[in-house]
Parts: sequence; C-alpha cells; structure tokens
Amino acid sequence: MNITQLIDNKKRHIDLLLLADEQESMIDRYLERGDIFVLDDNGVKAICVVTDEGDGVCELKNIAVTPESQRQGYGKRLINYLVTHYSGKYTRMIVGTGDVPSTVNFYKSCKFEYSHRIKNFFTDNYDHLMIEDGVLLKDMIYLKREI
Repeated sequence: MNITQLIDNKKRHIDLLLLADEQESMIDRYLERGDIFVLDDNGVKAICVVTDEGDGVCELKNIAVTPESQRQGYGKRLINYLVTHYSGKYTRMIVGTGDVPSTVNFYKSCKFEYSHRIKNFFTDNYDHLMIEDGVLLKDMIYLKREI
C-alpha cells in the first residue's frame, strides 16, 4: 500500500472524487487549493482532498473509496495517514458530510466528534436533490478531530 500526494493534473481522478461529491462545480471550488492524496494498493483504491481553512484548521473536503474497495479499511487508513501527515502543521481537522448514519458513524470510528450543522447546505448549494443510503441530504453536519 502506498499513499502519495498529487501535485499536478488534479482532475485525473475526477470520476472517483465525484463518488463523494457528485457535482463537479462544487469540487472545482476546492480542488485547486487543496492537497490531493491517492491510496494505491495494486491500483487506486481511495483519494481525498484536504484544504487549509486557517487558524490551525484543515478540512477533509472529499474522501472517496472505489466501490469494489469499500468497507476494507482504505478510508480509515487514509484518514490515519492524513492525521500523521498534518500533525504539527494543524491542530484540528474538520469534515462536512450529509446527515446519514452510516457516514457519520464512519467518521466517529475515525475519532471525529460532532461540531456543528449548516442548515439546508445541500438543498441551497447543489443543482439537484442528493440522496445517500435512502436519505435526502439537506443539512451538512460538521465533525472535528484534534490532531
């Protein structure tokens, strides 16, 4: 298993990024200013984008695991790598996600805890309704982890 940071051609894995954030115009808002990491284990298994939000805070803007590689620990390994990589540079990592039990529980298993909620984020910012695990996404839930 190898995790590397992409420096150029940041859209080369756009298909994978779209699994976690299904509107390309929203990805375009953070992709160029973000750090992109790719987890390769006999092929690309996961990707993520992290941005500097100031005041010692970085945000995990996008993390996606290929469908055939989900629930095999790749997402958790990538988050653990990020925590180590950014330790000393940032004091906190945040992540915003839909209010879906399976996703929130995943982040809690990675030592994140509830921070705050942005009402109607998905309905106000996306050009279509978004449904995840049968749940219509409305509010964005933010979770935080000290690093």
